[in-house]
Amino acid sequence: MRHLRNVFWLGTKEVRSFLSDFTLVALMIWSFSFSIISMAQNTAQEVHNAAIAIADEDHSQLSQAMAHAFLPPYFKPAQMIAAKDIDRLLDLARYTFIIDIPPHFQRDVEAGRVPAVQVNVDATAALQAGVGAGYVQDILMDEIRRHVTRGEQVPADAVTLAVHLSFNPNAAPGWFMSIMGIINNINMLAIILAGAAVIREREHGTMDHLLTMPLSPVEIASAKVLANGFVISVATTISLYAVVRGLLAIPIAGSIPLFLCGVMLYLFFASAVGLFLATVARSMPQLGLLFMLVFMPMQMLSGGNTPIESEPAWLQVVMQGVASTHFVSFAQAILYRGAGFSLVWPDFLAVAGFGAVFFALAVWRFRKVSAVAVG
Repeated sequence: MRHLRNVFWLGTKEVRSFLSDFTLVALMIWSFSFSIISMAQNTAQEVHNAAIAIADEDHSQLSQAMAHAFLPPYFKPAQMIAAKDIDRLLDLARYTFIIDIPPHFQRDVEAGRVPAVQVNVDATAALQAGVGAGYVQDILMDEIRRHVTRGEQVPADAVTLAVHLSFNPNAAPGWFMSIMGIINNINMLAIILAGAAVIREREHGTMDHLLTMPLSPVEIASAKVLANGFVISVATTISLYAVVRGLLAIPIAGSIPLFLCGVMLYLFFASAVGLFLATVARSMPQLGLLFMLVFMPMQMLSGGNTPIESEPAWLQVVMQGVASTHFVSFAQAILYRGAGFSLVWPDFLAVAGFGAVFFALAVWRFRKVSAVAVG
């Protein structure tokens, strides 16, 4: 009972210490509100109002139809330019796409020849350029087929694809980006807050006071894990209900309470990682460098940015030994696909196991550093 009481009062001290740190509070508010809104409404990863120009050297019915085929919201209305201005306008980044339709294009198409249309792409806008080039090709080919067949009916292809989009019928990137933003911020802040709590105690000289009190390293470490986990869990809950569901009106397929249970398990792991890093680092700059070495691989390779199935087979095996992979797996399964506990319990168990291992390592390292400090 005494141990639980010590953990409780140490935890409340940690919460008060966090609330008195304006920088960390501001980071928490930004990460779970404005950052999520910005990510959900960001159109940099899709073609949206792309600037396009047409250098029409044919001035035919077909070339005019092609110029008027680019419509919002994917493209801005096409602007007509002279062919001699193409290089200059690309250098000035006025347009992402510039299409050069050569002379006698319609005549060559009707004669059965294969004329070339030049599509110039400003690839400094890499995401829009890559996806948009495919859109441009499809739009141009559709207009050419309509002209050749003299009607709106396009000849049927040899194979018809029936595409069914599950869990996100309109393929809205905001549905994906908002949830993944919360997942990434949980991962980031759990490590930072737990590590910063230890570094702050050391820099303010209060760590020596804690070590001289009748407190065990397990109690001190548990209080920091529970306090920071509580703060992040509250922020996550508010963000899911108020920001994602409320402001952004993004539907959540599964159970938020079930997801929050998984979040608390993962916070046990991530906070333990933060404590471990804080026992290695001697200052906040060193903690920041260690954080980047740990956080970036976890974020990029755990399946949050790209499907883990697209990674090499050996890397997939390696990432199964990282808790963030299982966290992303059950988070996507619950929030995107409405999975229940019967489907995600193996990931829950894996996260709990990794958390226990890293908490034991953090406590062992904390004991070692404490013994040196007291000695």
